[in-house]
Amino acid sequence: MFKVIPSISISNGKLVLLKKGDFSNQLKYDFNLIDVTKLLEDNGVEVVHFLDLDGTKRESPTNYHTLETIVGYTNLKVDFMGGIRTDGDINKVLEFGATYFTASSVAVNNHDLFASWIMSYGREKLSLMANVSGDKLMYKAWQKKADIDLVEHIEYFHMRGLKYVKVTDMNRDGVLEGPNFPLYQNLVDKFPDMCIAASGGVRSVDDIRKLKEMGLYGVIVGRALYEGNIKVEDLREFAN
Repeated sequence: MFKVIPSISISNGKLVLLKKGDFSNQLKYDFNLIDVTKLLEDNGVEVVHFLDLDGTKRESPTNYHTLETIVGYTNLKVDFMGGIRTDGDINKVLEFGATYFTASSVAVNNHDLFASWIMSYGREKLSLMANVSGDKLMYKAWQKKADIDLVEHIEYFHMRGLKYVKVTDMNRDGVLEGPNFPLYQNLVDKFPDMCIAASGGVRSVDDIRKLKEMGLYGVIVGRALYEGNIKVEDLREFAN
């Protein structure tokens, strides 16, 4: 079942978006977080992608209480990402109410550890986030490029049971220039049995419809939603 997953990016307790993963190029939104999440829930959203930007930068989850607030005031399922490096990080994130968790840099730096999490927590619980520039992976708060091919990276964990992967084209993230459709089509063709979510560049409902038609599992939306290019009511079309 195709899912539209709004991104809730948090820095210092506020909704913030980065352009192309650049911390010096931020878009700040003066929205009440509870109002936003309740509105999403009222329009059929079931899961939000919670990005702890402070945790990403510090390499340790930080915004636990914001996570707890969302879980406490809504019935949304939260997929937490940002700074997860250890089992202790995972357990604390789950303790504060996350249903799922997503990791990125640790999968680049420590293949064995991330692979062990697939077994320890179950393939329904975690996702791999692969951030790319060109065909190479970006990690360490999007500041470093790894000499690792995207397809090979996904294949390594796919062979070890990974089910969910989110892929962000960092050159399109937060700039409303449209998704990298050829990138996602290639991944759907290579990994037809995986649940692949697109992230980066979505600017309209038509973009979402096209990604759905391509056979993706889901799409993460951020700026287009916050700035009204996509209306919250539009999300009802994709509600389960």
